[in-house]
Amino acid sequence: MSDIRFADPSSTRVVVGMSGGVDSSVTALLLKQQGFDVIGVFMKNWDDTDENGVCTAEVDAEDVRRVCDQIGIPSYTVNFEEQYQDKVFAYFLDEYRKGRTPNPDVMCNREIKFGEFLQKALDLGADVIATGHYARVELQDGEYRLLRGVDGNKDQTYFLHALNQSQLSRAMFPIGHLPKSEVRRIAEEAGLATAKKKDSTGVCFIGERNFKEFLSQYLPAKPGDMVDIASGEVKGRHDGLMYYTLGQRQGLGIGGSGTGEPWFVADKDLERNVLYVVQGERHESLYSVGLTASGVNWISPRAAEGDFRCTAKFRYRQPDQGVTVVPQANGLWRVDFDVPQKAVTPGQAVVFYDGDVCLGGGTIEQVHKTAAVEAP
Repeated sequence: MSDIRFADPSSTRVVVGMSGGVDSSVTALLLKQQGFDVIGVFMKNWDDTDENGVCTAEVDAEDVRRVCDQIGIPSYTVNFEEQYQDKVFAYFLDEYRKGRTPNPDVMCNREIKFGEFLQKALDLGADVIATGHYARVELQDGEYRLLRGVDGNKDQTYFLHALNQSQLSRAMFPIGHLPKSEVRRIAEEAGLATAKKKDSTGVCFIGERNFKEFLSQYLPAKPGDMVDIASGEVKGRHDGLMYYTLGQRQGLGIGGSGTGEPWFVADKDLERNVLYVVQGERHESLYSVGLTASGVNWISPRAAEGDFRCTAKFRYRQPDQGVTVVPQANGLWRVDFDVPQKAVTPGQAVVFYDGDVCLGGGTIEQVHKTAAVEAP
C-alpha cells in the first residue's frame, strides 16, 4: 500500500532504518517495489559483545547488508553509540536509581530513531525515513496523525507516542497496514535472508542476557528487607529495589507462607530501602484509581484544553482502559480511571487514544491508590 503523501515515488528518497530483522527488511522491499529511491541504514547504538565474544550488532549489520544486496539497494552503517549512551542509557540508569521502571524504547524512538537518525538521513538527501514499526501515519486537514497498526497484537504506537508533527511529517511505516503473518510471508516469498529470523525481545541493549546481572554492572545493589505491607512483618530479603517492579510475582522467594496465595510487589520505600509485598492478587494495595503524568506530548498541535474522555494504556499490549484526563498545574496531567487498575508503575508510559488515533502520552509520575494504604 503506497503512501498517498508521496505522489511520485521515483523522486522521493527514503532512508530505511534497518535492524537486521524481518520487519525492517520487508519495509525496504515494499518501498523498492513501489518505486521509491531507497537506502538501507543500520544503526549501531550499543556495543553488545556477549560472553562468547560474539557481537550481535555485527551479525545484524551483516544481515542488513545481505538483504540490501538481495533487494538491490545501497546500505550503510551509522554509529550512534555515544548519543545513545547520553540520551537513552543515562536516562535508563537514572530512573532505576530513583526506584522507578523506565521505558527506554520510548526514549530511543524520540531521541535516536526520529532524532539523530532522522537528521543523518536528511544529511544523506532523504525526503523521509521509514522504519519497520507496526503503526500508520496519515495527513488529515493539514495535521499528521499517528494511527495504530492494523495488527492489534503488534501495534507499536505505545512506543511512538512522544513523536511530534515535524517527526511524523518525515516518517513512513510501510508495514503498519499488514499483519505479522503477512510480513513473514512476503519475506519468505522474496527469499530474504531474514525471513525466518526470530524477533528480538526485551530491552534492546540487554538482549537475551540476564537482566539482574546486566543492571548490577552499572548500579550497586543494596539488599534490604521485604515487608508485608498489611502486617509489617519481615517476610524475607530483597536483592536491591531496582530489580523489582510493581505487581511483580516471580522471583520473590517467599511463596508458601501465610494463606498460600501468591505474593506480589506492592510498593518501594527508597529512603528506608524496603520492598513492600502483599499476598493475593486482589489485594487493594495493588490497585490504583488514577495517576499523575508528566512530560505529556500531545501529537496534535491543537493540544487538549480542559477535561476530556479517552482511552489509555499503562503498559504495552494492555487492552484500552476508559479514563478522564484533567490538566493540572505545572504541566502535569491527572488521569482518573473508570475502573481500578492493577500494578500501574511510575516511570512507565501512559498513552492516550481516541479509537485508532494515538493522541500522545507521558511518563507516570505518581499513582493514586484505591485506599489510603499506609506502609507500617
